[in-house]
Amino acid sequence: MGSSGHLGEFLRARRARLQPEDVGLITPPGHRRVAGLRREELAQLAGVSVSYYTRLEQNQSTNASDGVLDALATALRLDDHERTHLHELAAQRPRPHKRPPVERVNAMTRELLRSLGNVPALVVGRRTDVLAWTPMGHALLAGHIDPTAPDHPGQRPNLVRMLFLDPHTRELYADWDRKARGLVASLRIAAGRHPEDALLASLVGELSVKCPEFVALWGDHRAKPCVGDSFRLHHPLVGELTITQQSLQLTHSPEQSLVVVTTEDNSPSTDTLELLAQLATTPREPAPSMVEDLRVQR
Repeated sequence: MGSSGHLGEFLRARRARLQPEDVGLITPPGHRRVAGLRREELAQLAGVSVSYYTRLEQNQSTNASDGVLDALATALRLDDHERTHLHELAAQRPRPHKRPPVERVNAMTRELLRSLGNVPALVVGRRTDVLAWTPMGHALLAGHIDPTAPDHPGQRPNLVRMLFLDPHTRELYADWDRKARGLVASLRIAAGRHPEDALLASLVGELSVKCPEFVALWGDHRAKPCVGDSFRLHHPLVGELTITQQSLQLTHSPEQSLVVVTTEDNSPSTDTLELLAQLATTPREPAPSMVEDLRVQR
């Protein structure tokens, strides 16, 4: 996952997404040999020469100005996140992969987690490793995993790996496709910012070998942070519920985020989450009859 090639891959993927009619170009009828815009069409829209744009797309030019990049972003109809991603890719220089330092959760963040009580929450690192979680965060999203796993860097759950390779997590999300698109788009941003991160490169390589669905989404080059969204879950203990996941950047640890899960007030999902909180405090996994007894009590 070296920096070489990322800019060209991104430009080609975004160019293929647009049709001439999307940008007001009139083309003669007949079969087009390429998907999306041709290079010369995009160069015309951005006001640059075809030869210069071709060098950019082939990674033969590394000195594109901010003005040229902004013109390309406008021609490609990139949103703000994609525009920033384009600038970050263009600023990269080839560098060897290196193993980054171990991500750690500081004392202030741990105090914040403790203060959340029965709120499901996770602290997530830049590669989507789970660095810490509340008991309810564990019970809701990964109850089949050792709750102490985030405390051991070599055993930390990784949200993207779990979503694609862990059957329990795949079954948890009824909206799996949408969740997968969002996580991969967020991982794209991390890859653009940290092209030298050997662990991130290893994660992308592993998923590319093991999961064709990841390959398809990764090749789409969408880049967008996971800020907040609602998902339907099918939890193995308490059944169906709808949650909202919000990701909040930690100002004192800017490469980490706090993911907080909420439910609509006075909704059946809130009752279901409260039921899970009761089950999570029991010393062992309850029998199905116990789950039904707790439902009756509510």
